[in-house]
Amino acid sequence: MKNVLIIIAAFFIVGCSVQRDNKQSNKEVFTADWESLQQYEVPTWFQDAKLGIFIHWGAYSVPAYGSEWYPRLMYMDSVEWTPDGEAQKIGATAINKYHESHFGTLDKFGYKDFIPMFKGENFDAQEWVQLFQDAGAKYIVPVAEHHDGFAMYKSKHTRWNSVDMGPQKDILGELTAEARKQDIKIGASSHYAFNWNYFTYKKGFDTMDPEYSDLYSKPHDHYAPASQEFLSHWWDRTVDIIDAYQPDILWFDFYIDREEFMPYHPKLAAYYYNKGIEWKKDVVLQTKNFKKVTFPEGTHVLDIERGKMSDINPKVWQTDTSIGKNSWGYVSNWETKDANTIIDDLVDIVSKNGCLLLNVGPKADGTIPDDQKAILLEIGQWLKVNGEAIYGSRPWKIYGDGPTQVATGHHTEGKNKDLTADDFRFTTKNGKLYAISMDWARNGKVKIPHLQKGSEYLTASIKDIKLLGVEEDLKWSQNEDYLEVMLPSEKPCEHAFVFEIAFDKTNNPL
Repeated sequence: MKNVLIIIAAFFIVGCSVQRDNKQSNKEVFTADWESLQQYEVPTWFQDAKLGIFIHWGAYSVPAYGSEWYPRLMYMDSVEWTPDGEAQKIGATAINKYHESHFGTLDKFGYKDFIPMFKGENFDAQEWVQLFQDAGAKYIVPVAEHHDGFAMYKSKHTRWNSVDMGPQKDILGELTAEARKQDIKIGASSHYAFNWNYFTYKKGFDTMDPEYSDLYSKPHDHYAPASQEFLSHWWDRTVDIIDAYQPDILWFDFYIDREEFMPYHPKLAAYYYNKGIEWKKDVVLQTKNFKKVTFPEGTHVLDIERGKMSDINPKVWQTDTSIGKNSWGYVSNWETKDANTIIDDLVDIVSKNGCLLLNVGPKADGTIPDDQKAILLEIGQWLKVNGEAIYGSRPWKIYGDGPTQVATGHHTEGKNKDLTADDFRFTTKNGKLYAISMDWARNGKVKIPHLQKGSEYLTASIKDIKLLGVEEDLKWSQNEDYLEVMLPSEKPCEHAFVFEIAFDKTNNPL
């Protein structure tokens, strides 16, 4: 009875929520064509938000081994699984052997059998959302359904959902209700399109059993185009998420870039944006354009997975990456990034007109591991000191200064070197320039070449320079080579440091 009441309350809050923003709510309706959809404008609230939290949580957290792709890899028992040897590339046979040695053969114990073990008994939406608030996040994107086909919400279109099975809770609904109670934006992500090609179909695997085809999809040749039946089912599930939860953000993973999904793209964008108009709030659609441009620029927000931009992008964009180096979903050998790396990424991304969607991976019981909590809280502490240069800021004429180059594109974060005390990033807000030093200079002073006397980027004289978090006045000077600022004796925080630069009002260079 308790769970039923929680679900009813969640839907009441979701359904009755009316949030007024500033761009789309007064527009005429969109039609399902790209010319109409080019009129879409990214909401100011999203441009201002800068930091969000992604949540990968599902039945794959029960085995907690390898990665959140365990459901796929456990069925790869041969390096000849595909003509290009995909199984060999990703080491899948090791996971198949692990599964059979720990849980049994795939005719006796398939992925479906993890779902009753996925209880989420310690899940607490209020606790999660408060943690994300403390981390300084302004929006949350829970995974509504991953490639495995298990819906983390009360679905009208599949019995494999978290209310009827597993936790027996509406995870998306409870998080949505709590986020809106705490005045933080809340979205949903759909990875379901890849379910069509996620599992292996082979004699002796439970994926061949018709009784479970509504979880694993019906057996078919690998990489065959998705059937019309599957496409219609994917559409129905997507519309269900939109209608039932009114997400502020709707995020899609890579597989909808496949050819057979493309006719749905303008239909999807128009449907979602028109719902936003109906709800009187501005919404954000995010896709990856992973291998080809399937959503034209200006019709959505581009999301880059585990990668960044090398320069300022005219359109607002987003990086999604995980606190975990080796996984999105919780695994027992989770490798946590340090806070300095994530903060440097946040600053770099914001300086280039982007936002950071940072992923956490809760355990199967619904707890967020302490190491992940610690990183989130460390980021939050940094933002308490330096958030003025992040939230609501916009890019300057150039993103930064310094020698360290950043790679562009999906899955490039591993190529990037650490930023140093010689690297700076710039943001602007309310007529001020923020020069962010990416490390503390050990010699007690910083030199910023692009802010030198007579710089082509400056059209007014610098009036004052402050270091956020420090009360004392700073000594500084300009010459033809650089702006030099003397550092105070003590750091105001760890990681990056923010200089607030004010100018004479005449000919302000911002």
